[in-house]
Amino acid sequence: MGARLVNQGSIRYALSMTVTVRFAPSPTGRIHIGNARTALFNWLFALKNKGRFIQRFDDTDVARSTQENADPIFPDATDYQSKRFDIYDAAVERLKKAGLLYPCYETPEELDLRRKIRRTRGLPPVYGREALKLSAQEIANHEADGRRPHWRFLLPNFSSDPQEPERTEIRWDDLVRGEETVDLASVSDPVLVREDGTYLYTLPSVVDDIDMGVTHVIRGDDHVTNTGVQIAIFKALGAEPPAFGHHNLLTTTTGEGLSKRTGSLSIESLREKGVEPMAVASLAVLIGTSENVEAVPTLAELAERFDPAATSKSAAKFDPDELFALNRTLLHRMPFAQAQDRLQLLGIAGEQAEPFWNAVRGNIDRLPDAVFWWRVLREGPQSTPELSDDDRDFLRHSFDLLPEEPWDAAVWKEWTGRIREATDRKGKALFMPLRLVLTGLSSGRSLQIYCRCWVGKERWPDDPDLPVGVRFPLDGSGLL
Repeated sequence: MGARLVNQGSIRYALSMTVTVRFAPSPTGRIHIGNARTALFNWLFALKNKGRFIQRFDDTDVARSTQENADPIFPDATDYQSKRFDIYDAAVERLKKAGLLYPCYETPEELDLRRKIRRTRGLPPVYGREALKLSAQEIANHEADGRRPHWRFLLPNFSSDPQEPERTEIRWDDLVRGEETVDLASVSDPVLVREDGTYLYTLPSVVDDIDMGVTHVIRGDDHVTNTGVQIAIFKALGAEPPAFGHHNLLTTTTGEGLSKRTGSLSIESLREKGVEPMAVASLAVLIGTSENVEAVPTLAELAERFDPAATSKSAAKFDPDELFALNRTLLHRMPFAQAQDRLQLLGIAGEQAEPFWNAVRGNIDRLPDAVFWWRVLREGPQSTPELSDDDRDFLRHSFDLLPEEPWDAAVWKEWTGRIREATDRKGKALFMPLRLVLTGLSSGRSLQIYCRCWVGKERWPDDPDLPVGVRFPLDGSGLL
């Protein structure tokens, strides 16, 4: 690809003002639900405006960016910043020729000392542009000592003398936050190019947005100050800045930020835990907004409810328990046709699969949980429960009280009512022995799942006198 820097205005007109957004994560770790929030805000905005959604990797941090981290995000990503350095090089040369990019030779220790000195003088700890005053001899001395420059962008926050910055407001109408202002005199000239010639995030992001015709940039509100700087860079490169929107960030319930590097609530881990994609999408989009957080079954329906301006300015605390509650709701409402292919991969297939799913879906937290019930109802409990002699007598009596077939959905209530009246047992004393012998478990969801799947009584294999093993029939007959 040859070096080029396209004017954004020409692209916008060529696309007839097509709304174009992008999701551009850095592949330095596993993306988490907070990253998914940004991706979905952009995707839904494009969907509502019949626009384009661009996939891009901001991978200029070559030391920490890996293909291993990139592949789970965008297996078919179309653009990598690490493959576009010629375009950024062209932008650098343009800024140098305009006198807007200047070399600096300070070490991190020297910069830290200067910030401390400025603080003691009651001044903001911003870069004082000392490098602009270096003589040719001083630069030669630095070079002779083996120092290599990093390059800073000269912010337009002065009238004539860069050493005398003055309040310079950059304003924009934020898609999320409304009117926003950044004073360029309150921030340092940003470093765009490191000593080793590699790029920081700031310049490649602007150049890519220009080159790709991005019209709207929607991202986290930790970029608000960045936006003021980047708007200045857009203008320095002769491009009209896009519209910006900054949504609130997600934190843990204790207020800590999410991090790709630690794997906090990564999308990969949530997938492995069996969380439905639309549970993640529903919570990621609706939390921290004026909308009620509830399970939305499709992205199209979520787009109808999506409004960037409805987002709060305060951080939103993410509670995983809320995510799993949404997951249960989605499963409980999921039609068999939607679950069929995934159930088949789990070995749940045949004529029995649909009535089984309709019976079991309201009793599971994750779709793979259906496998347990499939085995229990077809094969009986997977372990033999320990029962007292009293409980064995109780269960023999209880199964003698089963209503005559055919059964309907009311059989559970009728049967347990008979047991309660005949034995004077109630609560745990009544239901625990039934749960143990039907499922092999001492806890779980409602046992009413069985009244949707029972067809008859079989004897418990280890006790021919105990007619309590209830199994799912191989032919599926009698399902209600």
